[in-house]
Amino acid sequence: MHPTIARLQEVVAKGDAAAIAPLLAEEVRFQPPTYFATWTGRAPVAAVLGHVGQVFSDFKYRRVMGEGRDWALEFQCRIGDLDAVGVDLVTLDDDGLIAELEVVMRPHKSIGALREAMNARVQRDPAFRDFRDALS
Repeated sequence: MHPTIARLQEVVAKGDAAAIAPLLAEEVRFQPPTYFATWTGRAPVAAVLGHVGQVFSDFKYRRVMGEGRDWALEFQCRIGDLDAVGVDLVTLDDDGLIAELEVVMRPHKSIGALREAMNARVQRDPAFRDFRDALS
């Protein structure tokens, strides 16, 4: 397994943006499951993933598939009292850093709960005022 993928599995559920950031390419692109938009840049993506790790509970990866630059990491978690499953679709760059991360999840009710929890957290985090340009 690629070392970046192995490290991602170790840190993603901890909600620690500082541990996530070194795994991300400078111009990483993140597509969340909650809306059709893309976050771009190491700092904003690390911040978003840090909050996600704090919203999820009982997070664990069930399967990891891939090789080279393209990976799929299937996970399960809870958002409040709701169960969810999803897949992190990861593309690594030439330096082995995460260049693209797309997350797909189900069921719809759990995605709605994630969206609500994330919106509340982001609105309270003053750092996100600096990240407005990172969302397209």
